Amino acid sequence: MASAIDLGDVYDVHPRDKQDVGLRLALAARHVAYGENIVYSGPLYDTMKITGSKISVSFKQAGSGLELGAPPWFSKGQIPPSTTDLQGFAIAGEDHKFVWAQARIEGNDVIVWNDAITKPHAVRYGWASY
Repeated sequence: MASAIDLGDVYDVHPRDKQDVGLRLALAARHVAYGENIVYSGPLYDTMKITGSKISVSFKQAGSGLELGAPPWFSKGQIPPSTTDLQGFAIAGEDHKFVWAQARIEGNDVIVWNDAITKPHAVRYGWASY
């Protein structure tokens, strides 16, 4: 199985970029079926830790580390706009009402917060109907 959430279209469940989906599946097969010691998937959730008003989400399978990639809609060779903001994260307090959050990468962790949430309880990513 390979994630393709970053390759899709919000209005079409079937990603048009079949080549990158195939490459991801091939990497998984090389690791799972043939035992090759390679980075074969994207980062996988490991743990979360609440510290003050922020949540730190740790990942395994992060290869050489987490980094902000180019949006998939930019063709290869094109330079995307520079940004350090992670998008798609939401955070909730004890009331379980999620609001959009700010997020940044620190090593193999993503730090998530919203200034309006003083006692965070949960975090989620990519939570949408697509």
